[in-house]
Amino acid sequence: MPHIDKRRWIGSCLPSIDAHRFDHRPDGRSQTPGGPVSQSDSHSTPDQLPVVVIGAGPVGLAAAAHLLERGLETLVLESGDRVGAAVREWSHIRLFSPWRYNIDGAARRLLEATGWEEPRATRLPSGGELVADYLEPLAATPPLRDRILPGARVVAVSRVGLDKTHAKGRDDRPFLVRTVVDGRVVDHHARAVVDASGTWTRPNPLGLAGLPAPGEDSTDVAPFLLGALPDVLGRDRDRVAGRRVLVVGAGHSATNTLLNLVELARDEPDTRITWAIRGASPERAFGGGDADGLPARGQLGSRLRRAVEAGTVELVTSVTIGALEPHDGGGVAVVLEAATGAGELNGSRQLLVDAVAGATGFRPDLDMLRELRLGLDPGLEAPSELAPLIDPEFHSCGTVPAHGADVLAHPEAGFFVVGMKSYGRAPTFLLATGYEQVRSIGAHLAGDAEAAGNIELNLPETGVCSSAAPEVDDEGQPVIAATGGGCCGPSEPQLIGIPTGLQHGRSGA
Repeated sequence: MPHIDKRRWIGSCLPSIDAHRFDHRPDGRSQTPGGPVSQSDSHSTPDQLPVVVIGAGPVGLAAAAHLLERGLETLVLESGDRVGAAVREWSHIRLFSPWRYNIDGAARRLLEATGWEEPRATRLPSGGELVADYLEPLAATPPLRDRILPGARVVAVSRVGLDKTHAKGRDDRPFLVRTVVDGRVVDHHARAVVDASGTWTRPNPLGLAGLPAPGEDSTDVAPFLLGALPDVLGRDRDRVAGRRVLVVGAGHSATNTLLNLVELARDEPDTRITWAIRGASPERAFGGGDADGLPARGQLGSRLRRAVEAGTVELVTSVTIGALEPHDGGGVAVVLEAATGAGELNGSRQLLVDAVAGATGFRPDLDMLRELRLGLDPGLEAPSELAPLIDPEFHSCGTVPAHGADVLAHPEAGFFVVGMKSYGRAPTFLLATGYEQVRSIGAHLAGDAEAAGNIELNLPETGVCSSAAPEVDDEGQPVIAATGGGCCGPSEPQLIGIPTGLQHGRSGA
């Protein structure tokens, strides 16, 4: 049984407690010397407690920056051993949005106080550069460095002494945020909670109807599954070089993986690439017919089209993944079932491969929020007020209006889901949108209703109005041109390169 550490964080004491307990390294790692430290909260009131932010990614750290700027004590809980743990998983992928849209305002002000040099505004960073040039320096700033607890995995959020069935006096009770740290159960109390934990750890299954395909969860099949964005030119090269690889999905994550495999095949000509999609046509992935068509993604789509036409990538359309099973001769046998427009099955075939990359999108982890009173859309699993604004049946990323605390509020007062997770199962999330979310929430929690309601970010509709392809600067780095092609002049905020998975959020579409 894990050790239970009933630790209570009092806002005024948090920095000194944290600095004493954790040895923070320059790379964002931490060590926990000795045993647990107990801290009584018997004399504290909710407004003396910190706001707990779950997740130390771009939006989580931006939330902390805004809260601190508003004079609110903050504690950031990160499940990984370093900040930006999820981003590091796709560090090899380049974003579609230039630096000027990837840096939060409050975060920039913290960084500027340290003499930080901002990257060139028009450059397109990779995930690794986003971490090294932004998130790590931000986490190391004096206001933040002692308020981030790496290795703290949040497993539940509730109210102190109350489950979700109790309403009386609920809003007066502090939140209880339960974490597991090095096998110990550690409870934190908070005046409010901002969940910026993202969706990276909850990929959509490969199977039909939102369910895993038979065999997909098997431990015998697991060694053949690459995840949504494998680093096929680096970390995962040995798993795919000279082998048979299946990529499932029709979004930009699939496109990135397919093109990296094409590059690998130039050096490893025995590499065989198959691309399976549920739709009857790959045109949406190729770009040009969708209002979400973005410059960088459009360029990727053109390259993918050429690879398919050249036969480097074998395209299989109108199929779903029916089952996965280890093959006696090695590899995994994947059953591809032919699908009709009505979702009915019409025959099947078996494909023997050595690796499967499932770029089928993501969904939020709601298990840890079961004891909270949430107002979620039953389909998208996004906040009820936000869902109609982001429904992929009607909206692309450019048609989603900026929004703040009022749209993100739940029946559980003081609790907010932000960032990628706030979009539930809908894709096309913009970092700039997440930054505006947490700016508004910070103002709301500080009691500044006017600032919270004054949405400061305008997101023009993207698509055909931003049609220029990325250029290369004098140092060989990809950049967005100062003025784009088409009707709209300057390049607009772009879609983050990952981890939305599918363009329209359909598993295997």
